[in-house]
Amino acid sequence: MTYKTLMVHLKAGEQNASILRVSGELAERFDASVIGIAARQPLQLIDDSGFSTIDILDRDLRATNNDIEAAEAEFRTALSGRAKSLQWRSAVTIAPLSEYLAHEARAADLVLSGPDTIHSPLYRPRYADIGSLLMQSGRPLLVVPEEIDRLKVRRVVVAWKDKRETRRAVADALPLLKLAGQVTVVEIANPSDLVAATTRIADVAAWLGHHGIAADPMVEPAAGNDVGGLAAIADVYQADLIVAGAYGHSQIREALVGGVTKDLLLRSERCTLLSH
Repeated sequence: MTYKTLMVHLKAGEQNASILRVSGELAERFDASVIGIAARQPLQLIDDSGFSTIDILDRDLRATNNDIEAAEAEFRTALSGRAKSLQWRSAVTIAPLSEYLAHEARAADLVLSGPDTIHSPLYRPRYADIGSLLMQSGRPLLVVPEEIDRLKVRRVVVAWKDKRETRRAVADALPLLKLAGQVTVVEIANPSDLVAATTRIADVAAWLGHHGIAADPMVEPAAGNDVGGLAAIADVYQADLIVAGAYGHSQIREALVGGVTKDLLLRSERCTLLSH
């Protein structure tokens, strides 16, 4: 398994240098094609009489198109000569941006995006909800913090939970795990489940071994906060990358992801590969 096509989500109107550096590095490592994608929603403004304020909307649409064109130029400049091929996709749409991005992800093996961001309700429709993209796309998502200079995979922590999403995440991450110098499979388990957890992660480590990946199994007793426990383990191992399954906890849009998943989407210290 390898990544032959990457899709990189650019934020129109903002700098995308970090994610483009990582995209270029992965494209070179896997001899992959790269699809750049950006989307924005038009301003939706109604005056007191019930009619759209045409001049304001026109200016906003021109600015939006300029931002998307600038994102395409940044994409092509940064990745020229680094990818097998380049392709650009963009849209100005009134649909949720995550929905557009998720549909286009059908063309890629791996989607790259920056972390989720928190905006006021006024600006939220202008940005893609990364949690929704993750849940809807059916593709693994590599979350790249803005501070990352390059994707290092010297040390990788696999956050194991015996669920379908985690099994899929580990399988999706195989190309990256094969590049790693150290892989640690860790399960945070309740004290009554430590023996069973030891058996589970031994199975995972053995499975990775069949793929030529040496992995160290580790069971950590739960201390009431899986988010803090995972962060502490990643810090101890100086992990460059966390691999985890993503879990939806509610059908309510605002609560689509929670717990560890939400923390990983917002975390800025290291890259994270998530699958749902």
